[in-house]
Amino acid sequence: MKEKKVKEVMIALSDYATVSENDTLAVAIKTLKKAREDSKYGHKHRAVLVYDKKQQVVGKVSIRCILQSLEPKYCQLEHQDAKGSLGAARFGFSEHFLNSLIDNFCLWDESLEELVKHAAKLKIKDIMYTPSNGEYVDADASVAAAVHQLILGTHQSLLVTKDKKVVGILRLVDVFELVSEAIGE
Repeated sequence: MKEKKVKEVMIALSDYATVSENDTLAVAIKTLKKAREDSKYGHKHRAVLVYDKKQQVVGKVSIRCILQSLEPKYCQLEHQDAKGSLGAARFGFSEHFLNSLIDNFCLWDESLEELVKHAAKLKIKDIMYTPSNGEYVDADASVAAAVHQLILGTHQSLLVTKDKKVVGILRLVDVFELVSEAIGE
């Protein structure tokens, strides 16, 4: 894997689902759904990439972003303390504690239909995730270097760049496929 380059494993930007930052959540969902149905890759897409008006990739909208956008009060929970987010059960919170948060913050106090109706009109730029500097990898970097970024940064994907422009995406699942093929040989 040290010899293999990121550009050999990535999905080219032209093959990945994209939306404009000014599109609505409804458009992003339709785009993601179509990409999942039409995917020629072994694993379905779990996000769409977001372009700005200069046609530069500026963010991602993942399935998690979509579900999180249904309830605006999730943002209140995420930034409760100065150290970051409250997280979830994986950080040691009991089911009782999480249920008390849901009750105290009146999460999903409307029907799913109402939540979806409101969320569908949201602009992508208001719900997208903006990648940090550690979520970009050069197309000519080794896959081994990218694995370090994915694992140490706990990322599901990295945006692949060439000459400071995003040209693709490297997904954790595609690197796994590469590893599993190598083990199977």
